[in-house]
Amino acid sequence: MALERYAGPGCLVEYMQGNQAQVAWVLEEASGRLRLYTLTKREEKMALSRVLPWMGPRYDGARDRSEILEILTACQARREAAAKAIDPLELWELSQGEVREESAEWFAGLVGEHPDVDAVAAMGRALLGCKTHFKFHPPKFEVFPAELVERRMVEAAQAEEREKVVVAGQAFFKELWQGWLSGDRKKAQALAARLDPEAGKRLGELLKRLMADAEDAEAATLWAMLRKGLPEHPLQAYILATQWGIVPPHYNYLLDQADYAPGDDWWRPFAAEIEARKAGLAALARDPEPIAFVSVDSPTTRDIDDAFFAEAREDGGIRLVLALADPALDWDFGGPLDAAVAARVSSLYLPEGTYHMLPEALGTGLYSLLAGEVRPSLVMEWEFDAAGETVGFSMRKSFVRVAENTTYAAVEAALDAPDAPENLALGYKLAATLRQKRLERGAVIIERPEPDIVLSGYPENTTVEMGLCPSYPRSQLMVSEFMILGNTAAAQYAVAHGAAMLFRTQDATLPPEIRGVHDDPPSIQRVVRELPPTLTEPDPRPHATLAAPAYAPVTSPLRRYADLVNLAQLEALLRTGAPRWSRGELEARLPELSSRIEAVGRVQRFRPRYWKLLYLQRTCRERTFEGIVVDLGGGGFVSLSLPDMQIYVRATRDTLGDAVYIGQRYALRLGKIDPLTNELRVFGAEEIPARLPEGAEAFFMDAGGAN
Repeated sequence: MALERYAGPGCLVEYMQGNQAQVAWVLEEASGRLRLYTLTKREEKMALSRVLPWMGPRYDGARDRSEILEILTACQARREAAAKAIDPLELWELSQGEVREESAEWFAGLVGEHPDVDAVAAMGRALLGCKTHFKFHPPKFEVFPAELVERRMVEAAQAEEREKVVVAGQAFFKELWQGWLSGDRKKAQALAARLDPEAGKRLGELLKRLMADAEDAEAATLWAMLRKGLPEHPLQAYILATQWGIVPPHYNYLLDQADYAPGDDWWRPFAAEIEARKAGLAALARDPEPIAFVSVDSPTTRDIDDAFFAEAREDGGIRLVLALADPALDWDFGGPLDAAVAARVSSLYLPEGTYHMLPEALGTGLYSLLAGEVRPSLVMEWEFDAAGETVGFSMRKSFVRVAENTTYAAVEAALDAPDAPENLALGYKLAATLRQKRLERGAVIIERPEPDIVLSGYPENTTVEMGLCPSYPRSQLMVSEFMILGNTAAAQYAVAHGAAMLFRTQDATLPPEIRGVHDDPPSIQRVVRELPPTLTEPDPRPHATLAAPAYAPVTSPLRRYADLVNLAQLEALLRTGAPRWSRGELEARLPELSSRIEAVGRVQRFRPRYWKLLYLQRTCRERTFEGIVVDLGGGGFVSLSLPDMQIYVRATRDTLGDAVYIGQRYALRLGKIDPLTNELRVFGAEEIPARLPEGAEAFFMDAGGAN
């Protein structure tokens, strides 16, 4: 059976249907068009260009359709069997370095001498099926080079694996989604048990990648195929992962997006370096200063950054000594642990738990200013005269032993006692003076108490309770003013010695009307809208809101990486007279540092809001919530503050009524609350009558009686 060069009547030809070669009988040829009889018992018209470049044999004489079909069936079976017996990889090995491309007939000649048309057709079929090693350029087959073959084999394996995952995942994801819509989580594990283990692993990894980065380009193609038939949802991957059970309920996917490891296991690869820090610090330790420092923090605080001591001067002034935790003393900047800490950039304080910037062995242990323990410290000391003016300042590296770790509540109670400890009484007196002087210089102070979010049963059976955090105005004032004082002094010391720092700046002239103290929601909203953003930069400029000529945070080196860097800069100045880093070196670090601050800060900003919305979602049918109009806005919407929640919501003017003004109070009925998508809507509102000033009600009653 020889190859034919002309596709005339009675000739067998082959063509591609899908990915398979099919044999057909030529009934008629005219002007490059063929009329064929196929294995499907149908006639097909086809251009000669579609026919594969091996034709034959040719049968003479008339044949009825049943005879033709019998010939075609036998030929198809014969060639399929022969193609399966061919090893195309062996042919590829033989042809490597010999030819760049050749015909199926040439390759068939490598297997046997004088191949007939069946042998050539079988060879063509075998080569067509080996797309990783050959490419068909009619009438010849290109032989791929080894490096291309390797890449294509990887791609083919990936495509095969992807197809397997898609087939398994599409139906699975649809069922998971339906279970989420119906509130049924019981079937998820049974559904997952039916998955191929490898496919299940791939699907789980994909969902985790998408939770971390919804725009993951590498995962986009597979995700697009898997989610066919599902509605659009911005957090679909998170919902499916939760429904499946590969992450727990209320999973904090914001940590994934920030690439921030929760808990205290992340440091284990650096265990040897941590032990070295302990040994190194022990070798450097010396006797502590004989000063009875006191720290003031929340009762749960273990990473204690600061402590103070205040005593009276003979002239009626006050001596203040501030001790700051000093992890920079023997810190290996540029080392592996430093890189990990710099990536974390700050501690996170969330309702579900605290995640420390430093390993707890260091941040809540070795460097924390725990009472009774000798700790390295940067000590700042001020002398204030009776008017609260600074008459002396010094800074030193030292070791301290804090006398007491106390709390805001305990200090507040102590200040109420007639025999309040001198240290605390003088500390509060000085802090009040410092605050007043900042206000006189144009400071803006916003007093906005955050609600206390308490979780129980987290994560599986989480309940959320809300209440206002207790207020300890005098003790909180002491701590905040001393921290502002310390950070301002650090900046001024660096400026005086020509050293760059990571300065926090807000170089702007604030309108006189926003200066002062603001504690009501409309005023706070107006001020926040007016305030320009703060920047981190290596050059000193004023910080308008704090009324500070320069400001470089150093007071929280256990909690913020920028403070740790600034502390190291001051230490170098004290030790050598020169800064550790130049301006250019600090500036070079700013883009990455700022990026990490933004990413981690986003978790701190948005995660508490999730719990607030969950609380509102679960309680909105039982009660109304007080809302205060803070912005008349535009487009038919009004912004209201929920002061007890420290959260904002928008409502339509139609919902609130005709006459709406800033400061107006409403009892709001809330609904359509979705913590995941940050959706919060007002469904109804009833105006709350304006509150009369204290004593006004009695006045009006008396006036009415007189009439």
